[in-house]
Amino acid sequence: MLDERSAVDFVRMKDGTAEEYAFLQREEAAFAAGTADRVLAALRALQDSMGGYRVSRLDHSLQSAARAERDGADIDWIFSALLHDIGDALAPHNHSQLAAAVIEPFVRAECSWVVRHHGAFQMIYYGHHIGLDPDARDRYRGNPNYPACVAFCERWDQASFDPDYDTPPLDRFAPMVREVFARKAWDPAVIREGIRLPLSPAHDA
Repeated sequence: MLDERSAVDFVRMKDGTAEEYAFLQREEAAFAAGTADRVLAALRALQDSMGGYRVSRLDHSLQSAARAERDGADIDWIFSALLHDIGDALAPHNHSQLAAAVIEPFVRAECSWVVRHHGAFQMIYYGHHIGLDPDARDRYRGNPNYPACVAFCERWDQASFDPDYDTPPLDRFAPMVREVFARKAWDPAVIREGIRLPLSPAHDA
């Protein structure tokens, strides 16, 4: 019987046994339990990511999350704001999609949709300066998540490049990151397909 120090014998997946795949499932579960730590490390690495702005990519992410929190947003929105640019380092040409893939199993569906599409929605602010379509978001105008993505970009994303903003440290949000990644992946009670909550209860009242 395979123990915790063993590896499988097969070299082709189709040759694996039920016992071996049960072993691998245990290995995967143990590895998945460390997701929050790896994500927090990836967020810290944004401190040394792409330059040129007046704040680091980490500070931009922290500002976005802080604005969400100060707006009274729920944990899914704050978490999504914090992680919305985590794909910058590995996927600079489609960072929105990578970030959405990271959070999608653990947050409300509307939040992962907004993160997945925020790159296109941000074009409204600068697309005309660099030869891209500033109205790229219009293709999603009929989607019920469209208003949330507009608000997400306007209130929390495009406004969060301010070196004078009272930006909290990452430690402020670390417990929240651990709480979200401790959820059961793809739990329908979490995903809540079709449910939409206001980004800011006070602002949207």
